[in-house]
Amino acid sequence: MTWDLVIVGAGPAGAAAALGALAVEPGLSVLLLDRQEFPRDKACGDGIAPQVFDLLAEVGVTGVVDDRTPIRRLSLRRGSLGVDRMMARPAYVVPRAVFDARLVLAAVDAGAVLRKQRVTRVEVQRSSVRVDDVDARMVVGADGAYSLVRGALGIAGGPVALALRGYAPTPSGRAEQQVIVFGTARQPSYAWSFDRGDGWSNVGYGEQLRAGRERPTRAGLLRELEVLLPGATDGAVDWRGHHLPLASWRWRPETGRVMLVGDAAGLINPMTGEGIYYAIATGMLAGRAAVGALRRGSGDAGTEYRRSVGALLGRHLRDTAFAARLTRSGRVLDAGIRASAADQVVFDNLVEIGLADGVLRSAALRRIVGHLAR
Repeated sequence: MTWDLVIVGAGPAGAAAALGALAVEPGLSVLLLDRQEFPRDKACGDGIAPQVFDLLAEVGVTGVVDDRTPIRRLSLRRGSLGVDRMMARPAYVVPRAVFDARLVLAAVDAGAVLRKQRVTRVEVQRSSVRVDDVDARMVVGADGAYSLVRGALGIAGGPVALALRGYAPTPSGRAEQQVIVFGTARQPSYAWSFDRGDGWSNVGYGEQLRAGRERPTRAGLLRELEVLLPGATDGAVDWRGHHLPLASWRWRPETGRVMLVGDAAGLINPMTGEGIYYAIATGMLAGRAAVGALRRGSGDAGTEYRRSVGALLGRHLRDTAFAARLTRSGRVLDAGIRASAADQVVFDNLVEIGLADGVLRSAALRRIVGHLAR
């Protein structure tokens, strides 16, 4: 058979693409391909912004984290400076082995077919796309940082960060909060400790890979984590390294039958390394764009996808790229922390930019500039 939609990769972006498409057209034939069986682990910070659940509710998926503990505090530190505040809305820290499996189950319940398959070839033809031995009218590439689908389209990758993640017992001083400590020696970089609410925390360290700077080793990443968050590695298990393809203001989806979403599209927040919100948002938009093209009898879903992503994330991506470049300067980063400590409005604005689709507000920017001037 020829499938209406084939999705390569069944992580959050791929599952969201299936959910987005099937919410619009329940009778669509949707095939989800993934090289692994679920549940499976995935290296990540595990933090999930509340806006993610707003998106899932739009396609009828609720209760995904009802059994998890909401995390309401966020602590940001750099050197002797710091801010510790309640977030406007709580976040959740959910291991990807749990979160991803629940999203896949929701996609299957909605009508998608899940198949374990390592995709090795994607070929765009005149009226379809060949994915190994499967024909598809539309394809979504959701196969992560090392995307084979992206490579088949001839799209080069952009800037990349490298991170190492583990799980460690939560010390009392870092309980019930997400803690981020920015580096001072190797910028941009930060260490994190995100309490899961079950006695364990997701801990890790990441930094952007830059030309002319030696690539960090596993031992080096662990050393930097201990420097910034002493004791974070005590009793830690399940260490995993991963690359994060960072978004830039130049990101622009291709036209045609194949759409890239999430990490495969190079969509990781360059300020924070957050990618779950982008994955869910772009996955759903790609699924809806695929349905729109099929209804029109068109071979181009990419144009509608480009338009909808631009409307949702266009200004946000420009602002995060601008902010990420500015925060390479320690003085600017310090000014942002001072302004956040002095004003809840600034803090809330920066959290929204770092975790979801927020944009730089003029009031927050003026306060940061004021602290920078002082």
